[in-house]
Amino acid sequence: MPDKTEKNLAYAFAAESKAAVRNEAFAMKADSEGYAQIGRLFRAISDAESVHARRYLLQMRGKIGSTEENIERAFQNEIKANVEEYPKLIKDASDEGKAKILKAFSQSRDVESRHAQLYKKAMNDMLSDRQTDYYVCQVCGYVSEDEAPDNCPVCGAVKGKFKLVT
Repeated sequence: MPDKTEKNLAYAFAAESKAAVRNEAFAMKADSEGYAQIGRLFRAISDAESVHARRYLLQMRGKIGSTEENIERAFQNEIKANVEEYPKLIKDASDEGKAKILKAFSQSRDVESRHAQLYKKAMNDMLSDRQTDYYVCQVCGYVSEDEAPDNCPVCGAVKGKFKLVT
């Protein structure tokens, strides 16, 4: 059983991670409403919250291993999300008639499967010298290799909705 400090680190990591994502969403909303300065503030604080989250994660025992261990863990997490977690979320949204949320959960499940494929490929190519560009769909999170597709295979978003990750 982890000691109190370990539990507190896990709690703080989760809270700071959520705050970073929430503030980034707030920034996008502020920008869309014409409040550029408030958007910059939300983005700055989002970045600060990410600094806190990374700092806590790095101090948590057993959470970050070697790159080989990390990619294997990331692969397993994607499989678990796809097979165990999203089906429950999808069922509940379907049972409750929440069509927009059902669509978001279903697309996320499909994207998790793609993430697992990318991790598996990376594990197999780990020692090669291949350089790959990745493009992320800003609507559903689909990741494309080498170039953005004309349309996202998961949500149909146009090429312009993909962001190059550097």
